[in-house]
Amino acid sequence: MARPPKVPRPVDDGPSKTQLKKEMHALQELGEVLTGLSRDQLDQLDLPEALRDALDELQRVGKHEARRRHMQFIGKLMREVDPAPIREQIDRWESGTRANKAAFKLAERWRDRLLGEPAALDEFVLAQPEVDRAALDALITKARLQATRGEAPAAARQVFRMVHRLILKV
Repeated sequence: MARPPKVPRPVDDGPSKTQLKKEMHALQELGEVLTGLSRDQLDQLDLPEALRDALDELQRVGKHEARRRHMQFIGKLMREVDPAPIREQIDRWESGTRANKAAFKLAERWRDRLLGEPAALDEFVLAQPEVDRAALDALITKARLQATRGEAPAAARQVFRMVHRLILKV
């Protein structure tokens, strides 16, 4: 009995329909992130004019369904753009923001400790050896004096600025 000839299997033509759909949703989500950026940030990105116009137009679209359709249009325009550099720039902005917030909070904690604990100055000098100890000590003394008199905390702000600058340099 003769065997029927083998039928060749179809060749993989690329990503599946599901994968393409995921990629389109990812582009639409990136477009959503772009809508939250400021004009200056958008200017820093190399976006095609049609996409930039669509992002500007979104602010004039009001209704929910119209906004959804417009976001799909932005997602469609995003197909013409390489999303990698855009994502990288957004990640750099977000990581810079996180680092600045962390430095700000650390400077606030150090300021509070420096003003409240006499031994904190020695610890801060050990952590930040490049600090001008005499200038910082004078500011701390002035800030404590202002606090006891009930005056505006101008010296405490100066302590914060000095500490914050030192932390950002590290």
